[in-house]
Amino acid sequence: MTRVREGTGTDTWLAERFEEHRGRLRAVAYRMLGSLDEADDAVQETWVRFSAAGADEVVNLGGWLTTIVTRVCLNALRARAARPETLAGARVPDPVLSPADGPTPEQEALLADSVGFALLVVLDTLTPAERVAFVLHDVFGVPFGEIAPMLERTPEAARQLASRARHRVRAAGAREPDGAVAAQRAVVDAFFAAARAGDLARLVELLDPDVVLRTDGFVAGTEVLRGAETVAGAALGGANPDAEFQPLLVNGAAAVLVRLRGRPAALMAFTVAGGRITAVDGITDPYRVRRLLA
Repeated sequence: MTRVREGTGTDTWLAERFEEHRGRLRAVAYRMLGSLDEADDAVQETWVRFSAAGADEVVNLGGWLTTIVTRVCLNALRARAARPETLAGARVPDPVLSPADGPTPEQEALLADSVGFALLVVLDTLTPAERVAFVLHDVFGVPFGEIAPMLERTPEAARQLASRARHRVRAAGAREPDGAVAAQRAVVDAFFAAARAGDLARLVELLDPDVVLRTDGFVAGTEVLRGAETVAGAALGGANPDAEFQPLLVNGAAAVLVRLRGRPAALMAFTVAGGRITAVDGITDPYRVRRLLA
């Protein structure tokens, strides 16, 4: 690796090298933690450790920084597991919000290699070690031989962790969304039109038979709902004629911001795969919604 040139401050050189990797580190941390604030904290802690240790003898700087941020995230996940939250519904992670016409370059960098917002929801059901193994290998292509030391496991044990995580992700029905956002939007718009019209048959037609509806647990009595008829019935029962729906993107896929009397009330992220809605993930706490929009 290039050494510090004569006359160049060591701190400046370290900062420049770190900034080259910041985008990827934030993307890794976001998928590990499902929280934008916690991801930023993890990246900052990675910088603190990196700047304290120096990097003169490091050959693979990207790999080393990935190791540091992974260990920071693993500690955070283990701490979270030790104090589990009690929610009425699912724990819905922070979304990356973008205008309906597309994400900013910074958001695109954060979302690179993403396979959909619904996957982040499912990742929260994994153990810390399973999540680390799955994210690093299946999302970012890190070899098991490099993952194993981070988890203090053998490469074969790391492989088994990723395999278990993969099985749980598939069992939960997390699917990769259709690539064309315009096609996703057409399905979502048709869903809301059918709900307003009270057309149960059309709603069921637009929903995958195994569709899942999850919210963040703010609404009392909220449950994770499954099945086209169940979710369609919930959509009809919850339809509000005064609601306004603003199209936007959540993690690069079609979503809506629900407003009541002009005030942000909820975010609804849709996964559309094969022309049907396979998952709806909602954030229904208006205070959290306003924070995310700020």
